[in-house]
Amino acid sequence: MRHPRTRTTRTLRRRAVGVLAAGLLSSAGLAAPAAAAAPADQPVAPAAAAPAPAGPSRTSAPADGLALTPPMGFNNWNSTHCRADFDEEMVKGIADIFVAKGLKDAGYQYVNLDDCWALPSRDADGKLVPDPVRFPGGIKAVADYVHEKGLKLGVYTSAGTKTCNPAGFPGALGHEYSDAQQFADWGVDYLKYDNCNNQGVDAKLRYTTMRDALRATGRPIVYSICEWGQNKPWEWAGDLGQLWRTTGDISDSWGSMLSILKQNLPLAPYAGPGRWNDPDMLEVGNGGMTDTEYRSHFSMWSVMAAPLLIGTDLRKASPSTFDILDNKEVIAVDQDPLGKQGTVLSSEGGRWVVAKEMRDGSRTVALFNESGTAQRITTTARAAGLPDAPAYTLRDLWQHRSYNTAGTVSATVPAHGTVLVRVFADHDWAAHPPAVELGLDGSPYVEAGTPAELTTTVTDLGRTPARQVSVTLTGPEGWTVTPTSATRAASLATDRSLRTRWRVTAPSGTPTGSYGLTLKAAYRSPSGTPVDSTLPLTVSVAVPPPSGTSYLGDLPWLEAVNAWGPVERDTSNGESAAGDGRTLTLGGTAYAKGLGVHADSSVAYYTGGACETVTADVGVDDEKGASGTVTFEIWADGTKAAATGVLTNAMPAQPLTADVTGARVVRLVVTDGGDGIDSDHADWADARLSC
Repeated sequence: MRHPRTRTTRTLRRRAVGVLAAGLLSSAGLAAPAAAAAPADQPVAPAAAAPAPAGPSRTSAPADGLALTPPMGFNNWNSTHCRADFDEEMVKGIADIFVAKGLKDAGYQYVNLDDCWALPSRDADGKLVPDPVRFPGGIKAVADYVHEKGLKLGVYTSAGTKTCNPAGFPGALGHEYSDAQQFADWGVDYLKYDNCNNQGVDAKLRYTTMRDALRATGRPIVYSICEWGQNKPWEWAGDLGQLWRTTGDISDSWGSMLSILKQNLPLAPYAGPGRWNDPDMLEVGNGGMTDTEYRSHFSMWSVMAAPLLIGTDLRKASPSTFDILDNKEVIAVDQDPLGKQGTVLSSEGGRWVVAKEMRDGSRTVALFNESGTAQRITTTARAAGLPDAPAYTLRDLWQHRSYNTAGTVSATVPAHGTVLVRVFADHDWAAHPPAVELGLDGSPYVEAGTPAELTTTVTDLGRTPARQVSVTLTGPEGWTVTPTSATRAASLATDRSLRTRWRVTAPSGTPTGSYGLTLKAAYRSPSGTPVDSTLPLTVSVAVPPPSGTSYLGDLPWLEAVNAWGPVERDTSNGESAAGDGRTLTLGGTAYAKGLGVHADSSVAYYTGGACETVTADVGVDDEKGASGTVTFEIWADGTKAAATGVLTNAMPAQPLTADVTGARVVRLVVTDGGDGIDSDHADWADARLSC
């Protein structure tokens, strides 16, 4: 979960734990791990009894029958945190909406309470006490209400002496059996077990103890291990719980979602029925991303067979949010009973292809574009794992349309977008019209008042011909969009294209920023069925940088992506809020100018072919102490122009220079050093562009 404790605080706590563990455990009435005595209410198994790491080949369903498909439901934390609007009325309201809006019928069943549901102190008998203001009827009354709706209730605690909130709500360390029995007596169906204030006790020991305590109640309770991925729980938690967090906390930003996605994707071999990689809850609807980005979020979580826990207050949700969360074809991908997590087929240049094997033999394929401009992403049915066939049925899971394809699975995917399709090697492919791919060649950057040349393509991917093909391109009001070549074709055979050149002019004085163009194609199938296809495109009105040398922190960027908080100008990254950075400092040297970022990060500038060099002093900012490992890269259009090796906080600032002559776009990229992104606060100090 997330809470007011910052990432910095979490890191400092981990570093100090080894020194303080013995004293803290003693003051809490517990023994240090080296001489582990039993907590008061139950015996603790010796450390040697912790389960051996589970190999990735484990695929059989667990005997308890819990969470045979990824859990679906709601958790309040992402929308309310510990605010007063998290209460009994909210929880009951969410349950009502699940039923009224059809979300229950779509598969959502758990209504989960996160931190702050209890009082800060236990009662005289050591029992947990629900907050009487938030939950005047108690947790059992809420559980009864939820159960009457045909739904299930979840609660939260931590595998430590306190939960994660600074108010200090009681954790379950040393009270596992008592707390588990309370949960069971209340009718709880799901437990999220966090990792804060763990006093340095071995993670596997702590999480094993709660597993045993839950089993001892005799009530089936789904067990969600929220260990943040620190001790690689995917290697050992399959024998303990039904799902385990693989990363730190998500936040409602593109950079955070993207970073977590990249950490979770490689873990596909460890997932299966009753054993799920958990990349954290959904942010769909919370307002920090666009609908395109939220569709990508939902698509990629589904293709990864991730738990789908809604994190927005559904009482305030927009129709577009419900449209995303209630897409039953996408949900069916997540809930496929085979239980396979999608695997990465390719990812070059931010063009991701992820394929998921389905129980019926079909493959779901996600074409995911992490970049800030539209890109063509392509694969084949064979590459996705399907057998040779004359043609295939291709089902678009967001358009809810079926087509035939000769084998190519391809699309021009909008910036930050995902095309999600399901491909079948069946005999009914000829009943569907041919799939066509709409595309754009040419730079997506224009200068106001100056004509730009763009070329659109309409390509038949089907085994059957597309007939009576026509294409149109429209822009914002006041823009001039004129075709300079043919916009029609009588027929397109497999892999043949209609290419149309266009002259696009933004009016003089058009402000810089992103603007939408709409590419539409119309055609007919061999049987005469009319088909239309639309591709929303984005072009950016940009201004070349001034002649001479400029600080990059003073120039407008095209796009800035950061894994933790926003990119900061002339300060370090700081934490998650805008403007919370400090003076840029590398190896004790302070810098007045530059950019403060957090891996994974990408900052793009329009240079319009008019610039020559980028220079900077780079390194891990001193605000992270001894933590942080990163690499720096400078890209000129699609070519890596310069890079460092892995840099650590112990290293002084490194000079980095790149020749970017002729490039239209320069991109500053920071990646993690191969050990995850925790504490990866990176500085582009004194970053300059010469033009």
